[in-house]
Amino acid sequence: MQGSANLNVMIKAARAAGRSLVKDFREVENLQVSSKGAGDFVSRADIRAEEIIREILMEARPNYGWVGEESKPVEGKDPTRRWIVDPLDGTTNFLHGLPHWSVSIALEHRGEVVSGVVFDPAKGELFWAEKGAGAWMNDGRIRVSGRTKMIEAVFATGLPFGGRGDLPETLRDLARLLPATAGVRRWGSAALDLAYVAAGRYDGYWERRLNAWDMAAGLLIVREAGGFVEGIRPEENPLEAGEIVCGNEALFERFAGIIRSA
Repeated sequence: MQGSANLNVMIKAARAAGRSLVKDFREVENLQVSSKGAGDFVSRADIRAEEIIREILMEARPNYGWVGEESKPVEGKDPTRRWIVDPLDGTTNFLHGLPHWSVSIALEHRGEVVSGVVFDPAKGELFWAEKGAGAWMNDGRIRVSGRTKMIEAVFATGLPFGGRGDLPETLRDLARLLPATAGVRRWGSAALDLAYVAAGRYDGYWERRLNAWDMAAGLLIVREAGGFVEGIRPEENPLEAGEIVCGNEALFERFAGIIRSA
């Protein structure tokens, strides 16, 4: 596998965290029918995975900054570079014994993501990209889909859960989109949704109320696979706005137009 020194250390960290999470996942499958302990167990697994990633990355690049889901941000001695990490994207799936969750690691340089890794340990699929070098899954190059008809396309999103106030927006999105497509999927890991767009499995993806660590790696992978990535409001940076819409070149304008028509 060819890649920069930074990418190689990112892959090393993702795989190490993945091994830890797989061990914990076997345990949580036994806990999922219990009335106690499962939530706390998964929280510990999440934190342990982030500690593994942080140790590997910060040992290799001690001057870089850090933003992770489970820890406080760190301003690095090198203010131009920072790691953006989600050690377990798809926590609810993990908690319920569903084998669809991922490790996401991105490197940002001067406000732009330049390297990204999304690792699915349960399926052994490693998605990765560097700026200008294309997108890959394991050792094979990946590209966004070539579909040109909305009615043949499948899209992905997230659905609001308890306590969130964006259900009306999402229902309006679905009401406009579903009649024009082959379907919409909700699989519970934003990082993998983006990776699947890059691999041509989905034709597009949109979601609101995300954090930077949910999508930093994935948005680069989509772009390097030939996809279009923007904020739902086109003038906004998805990482700052927490909203994203992406898709292949042929369908992006029509798809994004439906989502933005609210």
